[in-house]
Amino acid sequence: MNVTQESPRTYEVRTYGCQMNVHDSERLSGLLEDAGYVRAADGETADVVVFNTCAVRENADNRLYGNLGHLRPAKVGNPRMQIAVGGCLAQKDQGEIVRRAPWVDVVFGTHNIGSLPVLLERARVAGEAQVELKESLEVFPSTLPTKRESAYAAWVAISVGCNNTCTFCIVPSLRGKEKDRRPGDVLAEVETLVGQGVLEVTLLGQNVNTYGVEFGDRLAFGKLLRACGGIEGLERVRFTSPHPAAFTDDVIAAMAETPNVMHQLHMPLQSGSDRILKAMRRSYRAERYLGIIERVRAAMPDAAISTDIIVGFPGETEEDFQATLDVVRQSRFANAFTFQYSIRPGTPAATMDDQIPKEVVQERYERLVALQEEISWEENKKQVGRTLEVLVAEGEGRKDDATRRLSGRAPDNRLVHFAAGQETPRPGDMVTVEVTYAAPHHLVADGAVLGLRRTRAGDAWEARQGASSPDAKGVMLGMPSIGRPAAAPAASVGGCPA
Repeated sequence: MNVTQESPRTYEVRTYGCQMNVHDSERLSGLLEDAGYVRAADGETADVVVFNTCAVRENADNRLYGNLGHLRPAKVGNPRMQIAVGGCLAQKDQGEIVRRAPWVDVVFGTHNIGSLPVLLERARVAGEAQVELKESLEVFPSTLPTKRESAYAAWVAISVGCNNTCTFCIVPSLRGKEKDRRPGDVLAEVETLVGQGVLEVTLLGQNVNTYGVEFGDRLAFGKLLRACGGIEGLERVRFTSPHPAAFTDDVIAAMAETPNVMHQLHMPLQSGSDRILKAMRRSYRAERYLGIIERVRAAMPDAAISTDIIVGFPGETEEDFQATLDVVRQSRFANAFTFQYSIRPGTPAATMDDQIPKEVVQERYERLVALQEEISWEENKKQVGRTLEVLVAEGEGRKDDATRRLSGRAPDNRLVHFAAGQETPRPGDMVTVEVTYAAPHHLVADGAVLGLRRTRAGDAWEARQGASSPDAKGVMLGMPSIGRPAAAPAASVGGCPA
């Protein structure tokens, strides 16, 4: 590497898309720092800019090429600058990226993120773009160096890829068939993280319910949850995303019987219409979905359940849409991530007949959002007066400075804004508060903090402040933001849903 102590090259990783991409970006940052690069200061154009792309959202390619175009003058003015493009869109478009943006130095795919430092050096020495994409996974990402964005919470990938064939989703063709990590490797990573101060882990996979398919144990995921319960110092375990077709009762039992597994479930619905579910190739029907929710709530009455829903899938009638509204009413979701269907090139749904007019999709979308916001608010109002232990977070309360509050997550993952006490807690510390107000998408606790527990995670966060650049930003480990957007552009599924 042409990197010296006197003049280290700086880097920036720009991440788009799902939680898996966020996790991959932590690996990309770790690889670059391991190679001697340092993170660029806020507002500074880095020597190396890496785009970790998503192919799920509508017009993802236009957004990428627009951003690449904005960087072109900086590239011309800085001979040390390099631009790399990775992720799902890179895996899909491959050499097309360099053809359309010849100032890009490196293109790499979802299966070989570990090659980035070598490809950057190869491009620098050769003076020409390097395009390297593998058709199958080279190295499981979790074995690579990492630069985790949070001292108190962490993603832990248990699998990559997906064996489903949903007609709206391009992810399986870009990330490949499911590959599972051995349980011992997963648990060893979790134990290492806990040793570093982490209190909360989110087990991550495109379809966590089929974990174990590679080593022939269909009950492996429930066993993994129970094993996490035996790790001393691990206080919160979450997972995303499960698939309703593969959801088994042993997982419900593991959630209910393992104290550090949170009573929170994000389970994509996509549609409440059996006809549309069949067209989506979703191998379950509304009755099965509702049955899972019923059994979850029987085992864990306090469980908070969230979902993903697509409005306006090709061929969706008003009757189909009403079926979705009926399932939403019965499910009483704590929140829902609602998306307007949009054509994604390369998916079977893109060429289906009966594409729904934009104005019809928009009107249905608004009705669904209004219903879910009403339900979310009613469910949140039930939390008023409850005492909650909140894991103090970093970067989750956008108005905290103005309101003089801090923010964090309750055990069921609800966002809680609370009044700071005389002794200010650190991100990673635990506070006990009483909920005084509920809004559709958050809770407020404006009374006195009832208890503050300073934790190893808070210690780890504090230690980082001297070792990290002052502009380093935290990454929220919850789901994407929810609620009615200021403007409702046609959007596709948020990330890589199961």
